[in-house]
Amino acid sequence: MTTALSFSLPVALEASEPPEARGLTRDAVRMLVAYRGEARLVHSTFSLLPSFLEEGDVVVINTSGTLAAAVEGTDTTGRRVVVHFSADLDRGLWVVEPRRPSSGTSEPWGADEKPPRRVVLAGGGTVELLEPYGRSSRLWVAGVHTPSPVARWLAVHGRPIRYGYVDRPWPISTYQNVYVTEPGSAEMPSAGRPFTPEVVTRLVAKGVGVSPIVLHTGVASLEAGECPYPERVNVPLSTAGRVNLARASGRRVVAIGTTVVRALESAYDPGSGETCAFDGWTDVVVTPERGVAVVDGLLTGWHEPAASHLLMLEAVAGRPLLESSYEAALAEGYLWHEFGDVHLVLP
Repeated sequence: MTTALSFSLPVALEASEPPEARGLTRDAVRMLVAYRGEARLVHSTFSLLPSFLEEGDVVVINTSGTLAAAVEGTDTTGRRVVVHFSADLDRGLWVVEPRRPSSGTSEPWGADEKPPRRVVLAGGGTVELLEPYGRSSRLWVAGVHTPSPVARWLAVHGRPIRYGYVDRPWPISTYQNVYVTEPGSAEMPSAGRPFTPEVVTRLVAKGVGVSPIVLHTGVASLEAGECPYPERVNVPLSTAGRVNLARASGRRVVAIGTTVVRALESAYDPGSGETCAFDGWTDVVVTPERGVAVVDGLLTGWHEPAASHLLMLEAVAGRPLLESSYEAALAEGYLWHEFGDVHLVLP
């Protein structure tokens, strides 16, 4: 098994606020373009994305919207607890992560401690922890009771999930991509954050296809270096058809985010060699050993040292290009995380 790329990330490169707060538009973030075939790096900005794509290429976006998935509560002793809602399992069951408040955000429960089994939440909601979720030490299957549908209740009583590198709260609109169609992600599918209506218009005008999938992201893999857990995904027939046509025509399929890679690879049928419509749960984990069958290129953010997403990125880019990209990003001061800069890998 390949080991994920490890490096030292300076605190100064962790983006603590959105680019709009730094006097930039969404599409003005920096973009490092890495060409696998030529082992070549180009420093650019995201607004110039259309210039790096060609007529007939297909860009696939994830239109899942971000939930206000963090909710304050108390346990039976009155101790404060923060609950992160990760995935809707239907029938009143959710995957959740109970956390302790810490410096305005929250932190995972200690490895030697057990989180409270019952939490009373803001707005009349309750969470009853039932059993650990899969092999995770911090995620739980929980019974959730709210006085209104959970998504609507979260919109009123929740807030966006925020980690320690973001130094103050931002409204939920800050965590939404411009093309969202339905809420469901615990954390923002942030590779698409730099998109603006103007960038989408220029892509379409150039003849680049823009096609949607939906994958509702959970909270499992970012902080603890865990592999992604099963996630709910929908690849429409129309998107599958456009992907197949592009590949048959020798054009490129470019995934906007690791969530899109996972969705498209989940929809791939090795027997026919084509992408199919898919609606359900995926447990596909893309690694260098598995490789990719559908995706030619990937736009993504900059990932934390040893994060499991780096294994997927290595499957698309190859280890040498991945290493040189991260060396250049660190040397040139690119910014990390959901409010940071982006990395475009092309063949």
